[in-house]
Amino acid sequence: MSNTPKILALDFDGVICNGLKEYFQTTLRTYQKLWNSHSEDNLESCANSFYQLRPVIETGWEMPILLRALVLEYEKPNIVSNWHQICSEIVTKENLNKEEVMATLDGVRDDWIKTDLDNWLALHEFYPGVLEKLGQILNSSTRLYIVTTKEGRFVKQLLKQQNLSFPEVNIFGKEVKQPKYETLRQILKNNQETPNNLWFIEDLLKTLKKVQSQDDLKQVNLFLADWGYNTSKTHELVNQDNEIYLLSLNKFSQDFSKWIDS
Repeated sequence: MSNTPKILALDFDGVICNGLKEYFQTTLRTYQKLWNSHSEDNLESCANSFYQLRPVIETGWEMPILLRALVLEYEKPNIVSNWHQICSEIVTKENLNKEEVMATLDGVRDDWIKTDLDNWLALHEFYPGVLEKLGQILNSSTRLYIVTTKEGRFVKQLLKQQNLSFPEVNIFGKEVKQPKYETLRQILKNNQETPNNLWFIEDLLKTLKKVQSQDDLKQVNLFLADWGYNTSKTHELVNQDNEIYLLSLNKFSQDFSKWIDS
């Protein structure tokens, strides 16, 4: 493994940006539309539980369902262990449509951004030292990409607000409508690079495992961001995996050579 990647790809939420506050507030507004609820105070009381359970969410449309599960008083350990089953159960029982939930969520965000952009941006926090590190990498020989399930336009808006000149063509968001491993494959092809020259940072272990399971991507160097939306249990699983590295925020700010030290 080379000490320096030729290509570095990063997830956005949970790696570069902490969007928990925005997630919850957007979810709360979406919930009120989907369930015609006006009990904002009662919903606000779910915030801390929502933050703790954020690691179960794989795509944005599930967020209002998670809040619904909390309102319906599903127990937290059950949500952690059986999220997919619970999510499916709620969707079926309440006759919900995944695409409609997502459209409502996106609509809430769009309206918020159009009417009060500063307020929306203020709910996002960038992890300490991450923007500085990205700035350094952008001025190096390593090619930098963002691969996220967040819409690319939101990512661009947030980076622009932070005055980070990130190449927009190197941002692959939800709009590409393909799994992240396909996007990594595309990046390698576009750069005519071999997989061992690509490093990928993600905070969702399942996503890293999917990359790992692709025969042609087995040599991609995979890192789990331990500061993101994951748990100590996930960290233990990664520590037992010889092919995925557990990366701390402190190590991320250091030279690439330090990332793979024990």
